[in-house]
Amino acid sequence: MRREPGTFVLPIATATVFILLLLSCFTRAVSPPPGQLPESRQGALVREPLSFRREDDPNLNQERAGAVKEAFQHAWDGYSRYCFGQDEVNPVTNDCNNPRNSWGASAVDAFSTALVMQNQTIVNQILDFIGTIDFATTDTEVSLFETTIRYLAGMLSAYDLLKGPLSDLASNDTAVDQLLVQSKNLADAMSFAFNTATGIPHNDLNITSKGDNGLSTNGLATTGSLILEWRRLSDLSGDQSYGDYAQKAEDYLLDPKPASAEPFPGLLGTRINIESGEFEDATGGWNGGDDSFYEYLIKMYVYDPERYGTYRDRWVLAADSTIKYLTSHPSSRPDITFVSSFEGNSTFSNSSQHLTCFDGGSFLLGGNVLDRQDYIDFGLELVNGCHETYINTATRIGPEAFSWNSTAAEQSSDDDEEFFQKNGFYVTNGVYDLRPEVIESYYYAYRITKNETYRDWAWDAFVAINATCRTETGFTAISDVNREGGGQKMGLQESFLFAEVMKYAFLIHTDDADWQVSTSGPDEFVFNTEAHPIRVYLNRDLRTQRSTDLVKRILDYILM
Repeated sequence: MRREPGTFVLPIATATVFILLLLSCFTRAVSPPPGQLPESRQGALVREPLSFRREDDPNLNQERAGAVKEAFQHAWDGYSRYCFGQDEVNPVTNDCNNPRNSWGASAVDAFSTALVMQNQTIVNQILDFIGTIDFATTDTEVSLFETTIRYLAGMLSAYDLLKGPLSDLASNDTAVDQLLVQSKNLADAMSFAFNTATGIPHNDLNITSKGDNGLSTNGLATTGSLILEWRRLSDLSGDQSYGDYAQKAEDYLLDPKPASAEPFPGLLGTRINIESGEFEDATGGWNGGDDSFYEYLIKMYVYDPERYGTYRDRWVLAADSTIKYLTSHPSSRPDITFVSSFEGNSTFSNSSQHLTCFDGGSFLLGGNVLDRQDYIDFGLELVNGCHETYINTATRIGPEAFSWNSTAAEQSSDDDEEFFQKNGFYVTNGVYDLRPEVIESYYYAYRITKNETYRDWAWDAFVAINATCRTETGFTAISDVNREGGGQKMGLQESFLFAEVMKYAFLIHTDDADWQVSTSGPDEFVFNTEAHPIRVYLNRDLRTQRSTDLVKRILDYILM
């Protein structure tokens, strides 16, 4: 075929392929750790973790998402009617409770959920309210950790969403700007906590006297789950001191001392001496008190892979050690996988908690961003194990704590022994406190595999919670998931019902959006441990610009 002069078809076609390959690299948020080969992303998407896979049903998903929105509205109406501006409503008596300093915890925690549900009425009600909170005044002790993950994250998340993909929901732009002002006010009120010899903060604070509760230690999770929120505040405000406070404390966790505090690579003890920065024990795992430290290691890498490569490396160490040393299968149900906790490097406890069931989601997220099929596979095993704790109780809701210690089961009641032999675990604390972790992991399992079964599992859990915990005012904690009806209605509705349970149950049934976990490119947002979506630092707009600049330079070079 005759070619026109100057067309150079073959070189340009080759260059185009090359450019497309480069673009595919730049659309990935992260790269695998040095020395570790990535497995195919496509393998992660087509691999079948379950025995069947139904087709997507958009109408069914829309109906389910609508049912969750109705439940959220029901709980909000009860809180708003009886206790708006206070922390919680008692959904049995309609009295008001204020365990979070009387700053309106339920309102602030509900904010990002109302946003992703695009409930404009509730969004603006909360937006107007937040500007009225006086974060310098409270009569009760302030938890640095709880206040950070609920209030600070709730405001920063709303700011990111209202300045970004959901800007059309706000009726008052000045009130949106006030979210960042209030975030700084809150951080300023608590920042004295970091004024210690090491920078490791006290957790329980008196913000009026600038005092603390006098404890000499802080915990792994309460110290190691501040960095995302405080760094985001720095990145939004331009004042680096906030993120630097949290980073200085985190440095002691990334390089733990003494060596005995790290009995397995990446797995640490629980209590850290505030004055010396050294760990005082070697007891830990993925249970409450340790959990969100490991969660934030990989999430900080999602937030900004350029600054937080060390966090990724530490998460990989912890993940590998967990698979190697803590994986456990009940003797009566070896098909189930749980994660043990540890005391030193030789004593293990075959017990776990509802809180721990976030771990499947953490492995799935890590596997997704690092292209590690082994982490995805292990995460799905953990999700399946926690699913078993739901579907085998009388209410089809999982317990606060459970065990698969066969010796203890034999020494317990006949009912516990029989239950263990059949189901691979037995209940050690039957309370359900409206916790989200199992549905949270279902969410990650669906987003990363696109297997509709995980949507069905989330729906089954939501239906059980709606049937068992719902009252005329909202949703209540229950005393015993393994009794028909759930036992006693405890009259407690934690704010994370709004922030987490409702959000994950809703998002798993909705379509792709900026705030959803992505499998086709870099995540735009990362969820904090209270499920507030925080915009990542290196977002897609910046990556696209970098990619465009690179392509332009390549084309300029080729066509010179």
